[in-house]
Amino acid sequence: MEEGKLEDLISSLPLEIQRRVVSLLPLKEAVRTSILSTFWRSLWSPVQLSLDFDPNPVNHEGSGPSGQEIEQVMGMFLKSFACPEKLELNLKVLNNIIEELIVKATKGIEQELHVEFLETQNVPSITSLCLHNNPTQNASFFGVKLLHLRSVTNLSKPLVSMLFSNCNVLESLRLEKCRGLESLEVETHNSLQRLVVEECSGMAAIVISAPNLISFEYHGALPQMEIKKTVSLVNVVLDLRDGPGRNELDCQDVLPILASFKDVEVLTISSWLLEWLCLAGVIFGRLEFKFNELKELTCTDSIISKDKRDSLACFLNSCPSLTKLSIEIESKLDLIPNPCFHQYWHEPHLWMDFTTVKSNTSDLKQLRSVELEGFTGKEDELLLMDLILEKATRLNSFTLV
Repeated sequence: MEEGKLEDLISSLPLEIQRRVVSLLPLKEAVRTSILSTFWRSLWSPVQLSLDFDPNPVNHEGSGPSGQEIEQVMGMFLKSFACPEKLELNLKVLNNIIEELIVKATKGIEQELHVEFLETQNVPSITSLCLHNNPTQNASFFGVKLLHLRSVTNLSKPLVSMLFSNCNVLESLRLEKCRGLESLEVETHNSLQRLVVEECSGMAAIVISAPNLISFEYHGALPQMEIKKTVSLVNVVLDLRDGPGRNELDCQDVLPILASFKDVEVLTISSWLLEWLCLAGVIFGRLEFKFNELKELTCTDSIISKDKRDSLACFLNSCPSLTKLSIEIESKLDLIPNPCFHQYWHEPHLWMDFTTVKSNTSDLKQLRSVELEGFTGKEDELLLMDLILEKATRLNSFTLV
């Protein structure tokens, strides 16, 4: 059959069948069809739907579709084509004031799902996201393994929580730029192995209960954090470059967070948190827990000062198995000012002179590799190098960048 007639024949078919034809082609060949004509290009355009969304689970007469109906729409989209596709939902939330919410969903080559929420108007910042595992194999998103959420704010919250609580085999969850999100609760996702939270500037509280979680990364201001049943954690990143946020530092709140990470093997942490704890009188060697399994430690900050140097030395006393130490100085980071503490746990460790600090620092018998990045040769940096070289007698590698 001639190429033009074949195209005319395919063009006469219903859109669903047209997309099915394209889906049967190898991915590279299917993408190449977009250059043949505007018809072929249109097959790769996002599927667009306009709906009125009532956040309440029950659909009342006169209101828009319920959350369950939207779940069915998106579920049909996920199951309709084998090839990568895009879905765009234009939702109008019926909440006395009509607000528009655009949901963009993309199926990836490896069967992952990427969802982006875009709102046309500003909304209140107070909101929460709860993902409670409620396994139902008939749910549209039961088989989702990777979930990347962006811009989840007040309008998106009920839809997101409703859609993705049934992700019973979810392995990776990433929240990015959810600036209106103040709290996150993830519980009983037994398959969840990786959780990343970044650029969520309003985040104030996180509750995680995921027994098989292996990797946890948090980038932002220090939130209230409760980590439960995470017995499999190996890698943790606490990038607290935005400081304490709206929280006042309370050792009773922060030390349980560190205790929940005591069995990790790889830890990245902002040095200012260690400094603040030492200023409050915390002496890591006297705590009830140690980081006995910790093999790799990375500390980040904008500068190495006397207090940061000595607080790091204090923290090393709780890391008997450390094999690799990395210290990264990023001058572009904001300097986090020290608070004034009126009560102390113990005699503040940072009141000691450097000679006493060095003598009280444990020998780093397992340490084999040290990387110092961003050092400028200032006195406190040189003293820290001297302490490390004296205590780590079995070093194989010392890198200064």
